[in-house]
Amino acid sequence: MSTQTPDTDSETEQPSSTSPQERRMAEKQARKEQREADEAAAANEIQGETVELKVFRYDPEIEGKEEPRFDSFTVPFEKGMTVLDALIYARDEYDSSLTFRHSCRQAVCGSDAFFVNGSQRLGCQTQIADLDGPVRVEPLPHQDVVKDLVVEMDHFYDQMESVDPFFDPDETPDDELEEQRQDRENREKVKLSTRCIWCGACMSSCNIAAGDNKYLGPAAINKAYRFYMDEREGENKRQERLEIIEAEHGVWRCQTQFSCTNVCPKDIPLTEHIQELKREAVKQNLKFW
Repeated sequence: MSTQTPDTDSETEQPSSTSPQERRMAEKQARKEQREADEAAAANEIQGETVELKVFRYDPEIEGKEEPRFDSFTVPFEKGMTVLDALIYARDEYDSSLTFRHSCRQAVCGSDAFFVNGSQRLGCQTQIADLDGPVRVEPLPHQDVVKDLVVEMDHFYDQMESVDPFFDPDETPDDELEEQRQDRENREKVKLSTRCIWCGACMSSCNIAAGDNKYLGPAAINKAYRFYMDEREGENKRQERLEIIEAEHGVWRCQTQFSCTNVCPKDIPLTEHIQELKREAVKQNLKFW
């Protein structure tokens, strides 16, 4: 009885005709097609290719609009539409008095932070396709409302300024054009803290800030972290800054709820930075005899 051995020489001995680069390109194209298919599926879930916006309205200066309410707008859905896009459409097509802040539309300026479907988000960064309808848009909680979705930000800015958000080095280069150099490791340590765009989402999400108007808040403490941990900061200023953040309404008020970290649109580990500064405060107060 004879047996036959499969002829596999042509498969095992011939080099692959597909280069590594071509395989990577094919995989990239497959991922792109899958992503587009997922986006299309999400878009199709929105009934009739429209989205319903329920927007908080309040205008204390107009008779009949002094009481807070919600207005509904039906907006045509388009692929890639953000909450900010939908608000702009509602304002331009339905009600020109609808008021909200926005600027760069690239998640850099931080001006369009809203309370969307129960969470602090940037309007320009939040995709309509990722939300369950109707999309409910409100002003940031724990802030005084000026009009519609615009809140008073002066207190937030005051807290940011209270930690002295600027360098005060002990020494500067003799040549005014010479850089104050920073090593790579130290830059990596403070890199994430520099991403803050002053949107106020973290402060709005913080239960401690809601009950303690003097609490510095996660954004201000993160700003203090950015300078305190920078090796170019002067020792005297570092000590002054530590005294600010370890005071009664500073880092020790944080209860490590992670709400600020969860809503930060720039993925800054705010809670972690607060805990690091707590450790720094403890180390500074340790005495050995």
